[in-house]
Parts: sequence; structure tokens; C-alpha cells
Amino acid sequence: MSFSDQMNAFEKRITELEQENKRLHDTVAYLTKQLFGKRSEKTSSLSKEQVSLFDELPSVFDEAETEANAKMPEPDLQEEAAKFAKKRYKGQRKDQISHLEHVKKVYHRLEGDRSCDTCSTELVAVGEEFVRSELEFIPAQVRVIDYYRETLECRNCRKNDRPYMEKAELPDPVILHSLASPSTLAWIMHQKFVNAIPLYRQEAEWQMLGVTLSRATMSNWLMVAARDWLLPVVERLHQELVKETYLHVDETPIQVLQEEGRKNTTDSYMWVYSTGQHGTHPIRLFEYQPGRGGSYPKKFLKGFQGYLHTDAYRGYDKVEKIVRCYCWAHVRRKFVDVLPKDVKSPEATMAAQGIQFCNELFAMEKALATLSAKERHQERLTKQLPALEAFWSWADSALNTLPPKSKTSEAIQYAVNHKAGLMNYLKDGNCSISNNLAENSIRPFTIGRKNWLFSGSPRGATASAAIYSLIETAKANGLNPHHYLEYILGDLPGVPFRQYPNSLDDYLPWNPDIQKKCASTKTGK
Repeated sequence: MSFSDQMNAFEKRITELEQENKRLHDTVAYLTKQLFGKRSEKTSSLSKEQVSLFDELPSVFDEAETEANAKMPEPDLQEEAAKFAKKRYKGQRKDQISHLEHVKKVYHRLEGDRSCDTCSTELVAVGEEFVRSELEFIPAQVRVIDYYRETLECRNCRKNDRPYMEKAELPDPVILHSLASPSTLAWIMHQKFVNAIPLYRQEAEWQMLGVTLSRATMSNWLMVAARDWLLPVVERLHQELVKETYLHVDETPIQVLQEEGRKNTTDSYMWVYSTGQHGTHPIRLFEYQPGRGGSYPKKFLKGFQGYLHTDAYRGYDKVEKIVRCYCWAHVRRKFVDVLPKDVKSPEATMAAQGIQFCNELFAMEKALATLSAKERHQERLTKQLPALEAFWSWADSALNTLPPKSKTSEAIQYAVNHKAGLMNYLKDGNCSISNNLAENSIRPFTIGRKNWLFSGSPRGATASAAIYSLIETAKANGLNPHHYLEYILGDLPGVPFRQYPNSLDDYLPWNPDIQKKCASTKTGK
């Protein structure tokens, strides 16, 4: 080998080592950020000057040239300052407590102190002065309801040796041969699945109230109640969900014990299926499955035809007769993950440009929120399509300048590899630009999982899925989830819904009677 060939080989090897060293540094920085860094994806530290992305396109943040109007009057400084003041208004405190019960408490002068200091004449009450309002917390109380029923007898038939007796009807129990009541079950469900309080902590709270109620008993109650009364409503919601045209899907790991033929440390999955933002009715359905294969959403979504918003997981390709819309929030997250601490460094330029593009794309989308589907579709083609084409051109160019295995290159390559799915939201004005709706729906489950860690059995995981389904669907429909659960558990037992399935429609969260009885009590401006 000649000297020049040796030098070329050495230079090539040095270049490879430098790239490998850079990749290792990027990997260490990425893992350190995942372990110890902030989880927020906010990028307020990026400056507009650093990441002026596509100069040939009008930016949604810089429209001086296109929106200038010399006749526009100058803004009033006091009015503008008021907009950024604290969001308080006169009478705000009164509005916050107007829906609560008010108890009037009047303080009187003592009997021996009701005379005039000047002439000692007895004082006469002429009015009352309002001083202040206070919130009073009334701790939970537990009481036992003993059910009796009246027995009636026909005395005339008795005289004629024809004994005849009637008894009053009673509501069916939510769980046979149990102390459980609808209110107790609804509270246990609310505490665990809304407030993320595990059963062992609830056991201690019940003990403080003077009731010995073990976590095993509560767990059995939840599984029986979910199986008998909640799952039928969830199945009815499932029938409505697959009729929709726009759905969102996401999944997250869950550890389930006592799965047949599987170790306790093996990951199972909780799936969430959600109707789109512009769907007929807001529905959020959870389903426990022992795996992450595409066969699970294929089976669950049988009969669905339309647009399915997901991440880039290939398992969803098994769902037939759909158009997949990939999530731009995932693209942005890829760039955020590789952004170095020093956002002004040369290494940060590419990632920052990718983030800035996604920010502007989401800002453009936010401006279209109030438009009709047809108008939104047209505006996307007019304003967003040129920006997207510029982004793909920038991405192709960037890949030619970056090391092929760098973190930034991988982030850009992720977007390029899924270009078709990322562009599909442009096909219909009711499609969403991201899968955030499903991710936000599954977040309460992931928060609760940090506290209770695992499900004790597949039956328990199935029950949890049913309860989460009704709670999150209730929230999406403006209901108080505790009231909704209590109403179902108290009213559905005794209803022959298996013989008359249409009777379950009376328990769907958008039913007018349900809306009146279980509406959220939130008020305020």
C-alpha cells in the first residue's frame, strides 16, 4: 500500500472515529436528559433570529410586511396592560361560591352588654352587617342504611280463608349479599381512578372513619360491579365509537400479575380509543390486552372505516379500510429530545429549525380552530401545504449534510420516513394534526399507574379499563364522573337491559336526563 493510500485510510478512520465520538456524546446527553432533565417540551428559549426557518414563506409570528395597515389606530396602553393583569374581576370570589349552600351565622351582643354607654337605655336591633364569607369543610361521614319493606294483608280474604299478602318493591342491590352501596362503590372508584389513590391508602382512610374495609374486599367489589353494570355500558359506547369517521388510538404498558403462561414482569398494554375532536359524541374507551400486536386494534376496530390518528407504530397497519394520520407532535418531540442544552451552539441549529417549523405549523392550525371542516381543509392547502413542502425540501437537504447516525439526523429521518402519514391530515378538514387527544386521554391512567404500580389479575385490569372508560368519557361530556358512576350503579341494577339492549341508551353520557342529573358543578369565568 502506498503512502498516500495509507494517509487516505488514516484520514477516513479519523473521520469515522470523530463521528462515532459525536454519536456517543449525543447518546450520553440524550440519556442524561431523559433521566434528569425536564419533561416539559416547551422551547421558549429558542430565539426567532436563530431559527428563522423558511425565509421565502410568511411566518405566522412575523407578518409585518403582509398585515401592515397605516390607518390602524395606536393601542391604548392602559387597555393593553389590563389584558395582561391577573385574571381577576369584581365579584370573582362571590361567583366561585355562588353554587354552594350558604349558612347564615349572625353574632349578637351578649345579654349583659346591650345597653347604651351614654344613658344606659336598652339597645334595639336595627339591622345586620355582612362581614365575610368562609368555606367550611365537612369531613366524610359513613352511615348504615337498613332496608325494610312494608307487608300488606287483605283482611277480607283472610276471613274467608284465602290469605293474601303483598310486599313493597325494593331496588336491586348493586352486589348481592354485600355491604356495598352505589355511593360507596362510586367513591372508591373515584378515589382510585380519578384521584389516583390506591386501595391500600383507601383502606387506611376507611379505618379512620371507623369501618374495617380491606383492600381485597374493595378490589372484589370493583371487579364485580364493573363486570355486571359498567361493561354493558362500555360495550354500548363501543358500538357508537366504530360508527365514527375520525378516531385516535394510543397504548401504554401495564404490569398485570397472574397472567396465564406469562411472567409477572412481562409488559401488557392498556389501549385507549377516542373519537375525534369533531366527532358526533366524545367517547374514550380503554381496553386491556396482554400484548401490543396489531391484531388487538384490528379486532377492536372491526367495522370502523375512516381516519385513524396514531403514532408511527406499524401494528396499526393491520387495521383495514382506514387512512392513517401520523402525529406531528411526535415529530416535534424527536427534535426536542436531541436539542442540546446550549441552544445557540452550531449543533443545535438543525434541531431548533425543526422545532420552530413544528411550532409554526401548530400555530397555523390553532388559528383554524373556529372554521368549518370545508374552510379548514381549504386553508390548510393554501397556507400549510407550501410550508410543508418547504420543510421536506429542508429535511432532504439537511440529511445530506449531517452524519447519517447522529441524533439530529435520526430525528429528521423519522419525519422523512413517515412523510405520507404525516401529510394525510390534509385530506379532510376534520382530521387532526396530532394524536394529542388520545395521549391526553390516557394520561390519567399513567398518573395512577405510578401509585398503584400494577393490576393484580387480568380481571382487575379489565375492570380498570371499564372504569377508566366511563370516567374519561364522562369528563369529555361535561359530567361529574363520581355522580355518573353512582347513577349507573344505583339505577341500572334491575333494568332488563339484556332483554332490551336499547334501554342502555338511557345511560349514555350525552342522554339529556344524564346531562341534567350528572352535570359537572364547575362554574366561573
